[in-house]
Amino acid sequence: MNKKVPAALLTPLPTEAELAILNVLWSTGPATVREVFDALSGKDIGYTTVLKQMQVMSEKGLLERSERFRSHVYGPAIPREQTQQQLAGNLLQRAFNGSAKNLVLGALSSKKVSSAELKEIRQMLDAFEKGNR
Repeated sequence: MNKKVPAALLTPLPTEAELAILNVLWSTGPATVREVFDALSGKDIGYTTVLKQMQVMSEKGLLERSERFRSHVYGPAIPREQTQQQLAGNLLQRAFNGSAKNLVLGALSSKKVSSAELKEIRQMLDAFEKGNR
């Protein structure tokens, strides 16, 4: 029996540099290399580095590429939420030995959390517990 594995499960986890590019594309939508480079202008990175990185990301299945007015336009191949879930799951296993409680405690203790954000987290946990994801 030949089961199809979802593409997201075959896609490797993005590196820190790849996440920076993905964050630009998730925020702006599909863009050219020049547009991504301009958005990353505060970082110490060259245009050809961004170009090569995006080409590699396309080959890895992290980005989709199309042509618009003879320019290559790139967009994320996987939605932000799905990538975040993959990264969180990977971190959960690698750093917290599968303990969601320790992951949440680690995240909450790593920086100051506002009371408004804590209230929102409580509401999300209540909804999650009730099955209203």
